[in-house]
Amino acid sequence: MDARQMKIKAAQVALGHVENGMRLGIGTGSTAEEFISLLAEKVADGFQVQGVPTSERTARLCLDLGIPLMSLDELPELDLAVDGTDEVDHNLRLIKGGGGALLREKIVAKASDRMIVIADETKLVDTLGAFKLPIEVNAFGLVATRLAIESCADRLGLTGAIELRMVGNDPFYTDGGHLILDASFGRIPDADALSSHLHAIPGVVEHGLFINMASVAIIAGPAGARTITANSLQEH
Repeated sequence: MDARQMKIKAAQVALGHVENGMRLGIGTGSTAEEFISLLAEKVADGFQVQGVPTSERTARLCLDLGIPLMSLDELPELDLAVDGTDEVDHNLRLIKGGGGALLREKIVAKASDRMIVIADETKLVDTLGAFKLPIEVNAFGLVATRLAIESCADRLGLTGAIELRMVGNDPFYTDGGHLILDASFGRIPDADALSSHLHAIPGVVEHGLFINMASVAIIAGPAGARTITANSLQEH
């Protein structure tokens, strides 16, 4: 299987967890979009869900494909969230936010009874950090916030560039109107400590470490898909 076929396989397995009538958080990114396409086919055949999108991009795609949507205010308690990830370790800790939707993704995940992560096998790592860690920040006080993040990283023994995400010559803005700093920390041996330290910085709106949020990760490779939970590994 090529990379897209692996994403489709993971999305197919995840779709098997979606029950008729569910309140569903719908993720953002290329793998999530494969899930959305498959879900839309079932909806067209009469399958019923109420979806809450994690980004404006996801909302547009769902509406184009006929998936009914509601806001999280209208539907504040969800049965299941299905989303992609930039990295996942064997303890189901994640780095997310490569697409810039990490704040809404985390809010939707927290509002859901369960979160299923879908990815190809290149995203499965022993230790988080090869992927740059997105940190969503307020535009006010950007330099001070960046310095505070650098100080936090130094205390934890982390080094690497912390760069403002750009689109061409302009800063990237999230759907919430914030900026993103991408931190190239490399290996993050204590993701829990980093998460706590970042949350203590006033200018940090949210960060891309998702800890104790995913209950299942579906990882697709050339031989098929593996379902990783806290205590088991299943082959599909």
